[in-house]
Amino acid sequence: MGGGDKTLRTLGGRPILERIVGTARAQVGPLVLNANGDPARFAAFGLPVAPDVVEGYAGPLAGVLTGLEWVRANAPGCAWMASFATDAPFIPGDLVARLAAAVEREGADLACARSGGQDHPVFGLWPVRLADDLRRAMVEEGVRKVDLWTGRHRLAVAEFAADPVDPFFNTNRPEDLAEAERLLASGAVR
Repeated sequence: MGGGDKTLRTLGGRPILERIVGTARAQVGPLVLNANGDPARFAAFGLPVAPDVVEGYAGPLAGVLTGLEWVRANAPGCAWMASFATDAPFIPGDLVARLAAAVEREGADLACARSGGQDHPVFGLWPVRLADDLRRAMVEEGVRKVDLWTGRHRLAVAEFAADPVDPFFNTNRPEDLAEAERLLASGAVR
């Protein structure tokens, strides 16, 4: 995308992160943004910003661990954490409810979203009780791939339709952002 934070790019005249926060806030309790670097760039959103708790830019799994440990420290009564990628502007308003239903239906430990035959593990529901297990896997075993770690547990999958628009469409490239603007202008998404 030419540098900078993808989530701060504008879509429909407002930052992508604003769209995501609005959708997520209606589904969860406290929100925290996992981001490395200067947290001041997110000050306008009024969210706490937590850098990765594992050094070396260890990828999405480090973000999950950061979130789990943040929840344990800041929302002690909370047993679950939902995660959202911040470059996917069209996330479903019922994401967390459907992830929770999948966990319950399948008697699973955790859940992720799927659309169009593709799993989206960053859109997940994670039990806080597995934070220590995840920390051990990352720090002692060097696990970095989400699927390697989730494969150790009972994973439920919540299916979402990818037609007419994949709700997990992400804006990784300038042409993706242009397509998101087109979809928004067409009324295919809100």
